[in-house]
Amino acid sequence: MEVSIYEVGKSNRYPGGIKYGLLFKDLVTEKFVLFDNHHPKGPHGHINEAEFTYEYVDDEKLIEDFQVLVRQEFGVEI
Repeated sequence: MEVSIYEVGKSNRYPGGIKYGLLFKDLVTEKFVLFDNHHPKGPHGHINEAEFTYEYVDDEKLIEDFQVLVRQEFGVEI
């Protein structure tokens, strides 16, 4: 599992001034859950190869949503 959330200067690439990446990956099956907001896609998530849009509210909600998705996909609490 890797989690990084940090402030960056507000810009066209990161209008909220936040850059993040949250990854949970099973190293045996290679299945994963990922939330990130890289340019040019902005906030979005992945469940394995499937990608979906994500509405970032704040860091607390991001972590909560990540935990819920990991629990749903892997059956573990983080």
